Amino acid sequence: MRAFWLTLSIQVAFSYCQYIYGPDPTWNIRSTNDLKSKDFWFHDAQRTLYDKLTTLPNQYLAKNIIFFLGDGMSVPTVTAGRIYDGQQKGIIGERNRLEFEKFDYVGLSKTYCVDKQVSDSACTASAYLSGVKANYHTIGVSADVQLNNCAGAKLPQNRLSSIAAWALRGRKSAGLVTTTRVTHASPAGVYAHTSNRDFESDLDVRDLGQNPSNCPDIAQQLLDEMGQGLRVVLGGGTKKFLPNTMKDVYGNVGERLDGRNLINEWQQSKTGNARVVFNRTDLLSNNPYDTDYLLGLFNASHLAYNLDDSIDTPSLEEMTEAAIGVLSGNPAGYFLFVEGGRIDHAHHETKAKKAVDETVQFSNAVKKARQLTNPWETLIVVSADHGHTMTINGYPDINNSITGLNSELSDVDNLPYATLSYANGPDYQRFYKSVNGTVERVDLRTLNIGDRNERYPHGVPMSEETHGGGDVAVYANGPWAHLFSGVYEQSTLPHLMGFAACIGPGITYCDLRPKKTYNP
Repeated sequence: MRAFWLTLSIQVAFSYCQYIYGPDPTWNIRSTNDLKSKDFWFHDAQRTLYDKLTTLPNQYLAKNIIFFLGDGMSVPTVTAGRIYDGQQKGIIGERNRLEFEKFDYVGLSKTYCVDKQVSDSACTASAYLSGVKANYHTIGVSADVQLNNCAGAKLPQNRLSSIAAWALRGRKSAGLVTTTRVTHASPAGVYAHTSNRDFESDLDVRDLGQNPSNCPDIAQQLLDEMGQGLRVVLGGGTKKFLPNTMKDVYGNVGERLDGRNLINEWQQSKTGNARVVFNRTDLLSNNPYDTDYLLGLFNASHLAYNLDDSIDTPSLEEMTEAAIGVLSGNPAGYFLFVEGGRIDHAHHETKAKKAVDETVQFSNAVKKARQLTNPWETLIVVSADHGHTMTINGYPDINNSITGLNSELSDVDNLPYATLSYANGPDYQRFYKSVNGTVERVDLRTLNIGDRNERYPHGVPMSEETHGGGDVAVYANGPWAHLFSGVYEQSTLPHLMGFAACIGPGITYCDLRPKKTYNP
């Protein structure tokens, strides 16, 4: 009873705050003059306080789980994406919020591999999907399996079970959506077990010095193993599924050596209505209520960047909506993995504008998922697998273009520098020149900083920019979202999700008390 009156009094106070201060205007500030008022900051803080006081933990059963993975989405990437998105909307970018930044609970996860201080997308996929940390470059196998150990990867005791498999065993549906090849490291963690993330096709296995008959490739595992149970698979990578004697609908020749057309095999292996789509038009025209299985492959390799021209390619938001439409047909619920994979690729190329734009597209997909689901029964978790070396540096003026040059000059060489830059990366000579035996910086005003295809400055020369080893943020909304606060190992994530949905081998909510489902 005391808790009831406390909650009621907080809600009354919140209503009074709304009455006195009016609707919250603080996120859409268009003039920096508004930021100069001390009353602005007082009222802003009070609204945040009232909002937190009125947020009570949701302890219902999570019927559905949607796990959004921003590949390479470091905390600075989120910050830059937030500012970029706000500036595109014509508001003060620093005051903007991406969709997942509106979630009530935030934590930090530690991303290292068993054998590497800085991780890759393979070992992290094992951690955040299977709940066990593994070795660099391996997927879905324990740390007893070393790189290229095909025999070890086939041993049952070394294989890890993903949360998608937990969902299937719990009679839920499961699916994946990605802007990369569906055989790429992150999505492969949903269904595959391999000692090398690059074993995407049998050609890859052979080219990396292994025997395809002893080392099942990842594309094959989508059909032959746990992947067979996935209801939705949307992304790119037709070339990994087609023989080298056949072209896909885009005119690209497949690369498989075994002569198998895995796309046809996938469709023929299904009972019910199994649809295969290759473009945005067909995806959007598909009736999810009449679709039992959906496979969409929209490019020979990865999907195009949002800022690049592409023909009839669906957005991550559209693929997410299509996947939810199909998976929602199961009354027991579903697990859906959604990856914004090209954030990472743009960072590797040090194309910062594309990286932050892909982050905004990722946020749009989260927003669509929130619109289509009920927060009382759907747990949405947003995180990254690892970071990158991009930083936001200098002392630029408020609302200075986040993808442009800094508003001040270097106090050493009196030349401009970019607000976004990297610790290492490719094309080193583009930013430095030799003058009379002395290395000097190139004047960035002679380059196209701010253009979608421009590389951004960096220090150490590398063939491509590397990952960063910092912790990554975890944002959660829905049933048991409060469990995701704090600092923890990345391998904790599927255990928390499994607890909320009563799936998986660990302790669950249903073990503690009779399950409480949302009943409007």
